[in-house]
Amino acid sequence: MLLLAVLAACTTGTPGDAPEAATPAPSASPDALSVVPAASPAAATVVDGDEATAAVSTSAALLDAAPVAVVAAAGDVAGGLTGATAAVALGAPLLLAGGGTDAGAELARLGTAHLLVVGDVPDDALPAGVGRVRVPSGADGAALAAATGHRFGSTTPVPAGGEADAVRALAGPEPDVLVLDEAPVPAAPSSPATATPAPAGLPSTAPTAVPDVLALADGPVPTAALATLRALDVDVLDVPGGDPRATTVTVQALAQADPAAVVAFGPTFGQPDLLAARVATARTGVELPGGGQLVFPAVAGQPGKKYVALYGTPGSGALGVLGEQDVPATVARAQEHAAMYAGLTSDTVVPAVEIIATIASAGPEDDQTYSRRRAVDDLRPLVDAAAAAGQYVLLDLQPGRTDFVTQAQAYAELLELPHVGLALDPEWRLAPDQVHLRQIGSVGIDEVNATAAWLAGFTRERALPQKMFVLHQFSLRMITERERLDTSYDELAPLIHVDGQGSQGAKAGTWAALRAGAPPVHWGWKNFYDEDLPMLDPAATYRVEPVPDLVTYQ
Repeated sequence: MLLLAVLAACTTGTPGDAPEAATPAPSASPDALSVVPAASPAAATVVDGDEATAAVSTSAALLDAAPVAVVAAAGDVAGGLTGATAAVALGAPLLLAGGGTDAGAELARLGTAHLLVVGDVPDDALPAGVGRVRVPSGADGAALAAATGHRFGSTTPVPAGGEADAVRALAGPEPDVLVLDEAPVPAAPSSPATATPAPAGLPSTAPTAVPDVLALADGPVPTAALATLRALDVDVLDVPGGDPRATTVTVQALAQADPAAVVAFGPTFGQPDLLAARVATARTGVELPGGGQLVFPAVAGQPGKKYVALYGTPGSGALGVLGEQDVPATVARAQEHAAMYAGLTSDTVVPAVEIIATIASAGPEDDQTYSRRRAVDDLRPLVDAAAAAGQYVLLDLQPGRTDFVTQAQAYAELLELPHVGLALDPEWRLAPDQVHLRQIGSVGIDEVNATAAWLAGFTRERALPQKMFVLHQFSLRMITERERLDTSYDELAPLIHVDGQGSQGAKAGTWAALRAGAPPVHWGWKNFYDEDLPMLDPAATYRVEPVPDLVTYQ
């Protein structure tokens, strides 16, 4: 059966002449990448709300029991610093009375029997029958030592606004005494007659804490919550943007810590189930080419990623420049193409290869699909060589009369690899009565969404890094009801690749037409060596607006 010598996309939809059958690639290397093992999910808590609420939520996430606790008044900044100092020394949680949160209920859950009360906290805000020792807001080390029976370090003045940084730096067992800068130390309040007599000092019974916890923060952590973290020796990992998959730093920190649970501070972390899935992926420590586990990271102050790819299939130069040379030369050529773009952007430019895995054919093939499937063993050498060179891989599907989901599932062995994404080519998706060369194919959005759903679930179940999900298009009719494209999958980075060829005026028109009314996606551009009049050089390609996130060469 002859294969179609088709351009994988064209403005007219008219395929070209038929090439010889593709030459099979060598068998897979014994050093081929192995599948990444899935990580068990970590329990995740997302803490938000005011200081008092965050303090209770943090205690609830980290502690099963606490015989001793510290309570300060919500809104008392000096008292919060004193409470944080004492909490770290005692290894106890710090809660805030007032602020619309019932700290008493949390103390009852913890089974707290003894309290260190800081500042002006009324007795009716505390649970009855609990022993209490009182210290003033801004208490010095001597007063804290007398009240707690613990030693303390030197006094550290804290400027207004610097409370979170100061508390984050606290370390036991003899923490420095934090006092608000230039704030006078008030006299110790007298205890009302109704207060439960306190023992001499406070007992040193350790709390019962959840093991192997890591805190994540996007921005400042509320001071009282931070004090509880430091009291329990829970490390805090800064996660700018709220996605722990975004950078090498956060991915490797999570992989090293391998926490059983995380508690996250800030609204950018999303819902707990979303965070848990992201943490499970980050804990694998496996990164994408260019670093991190996101295809297109967007972290303020850090570079994003762009991709430059060769398109075609191994062993057939008629289907694109990817097949014009052997595997080592293809990898080198992909690197050379990406290098031409590196100086044109502050983003990381990742070399890539887009491999036509299923090729539109002139006849029905044995399975009547009008699509020839390349064997996984044929593609594996290039897939593995790309990984070794730090290059991304896209598997391109031209399904003929079958559907995209069926063909994608046939390449599960390759899609299990972290650096392999998926591209759908609707031009070659035929209706049951259609034939290549006579009609330009198309696909309904439900089939596209079904493919995305399968790929997202496949990725999530294996805790794989995010995958690029590419839709090739040069005509609106190629994807019907495109406005319903489901872009909600956290595991996928959807991209529409504009495949028009010909004059630059025509290509610009196609680009504008496809972008109008499009769903929220990234964008790709194709440069044709033989068909574009003229073909854009790298500088001109990056003058296209918006700048393409993926540029392919055919």
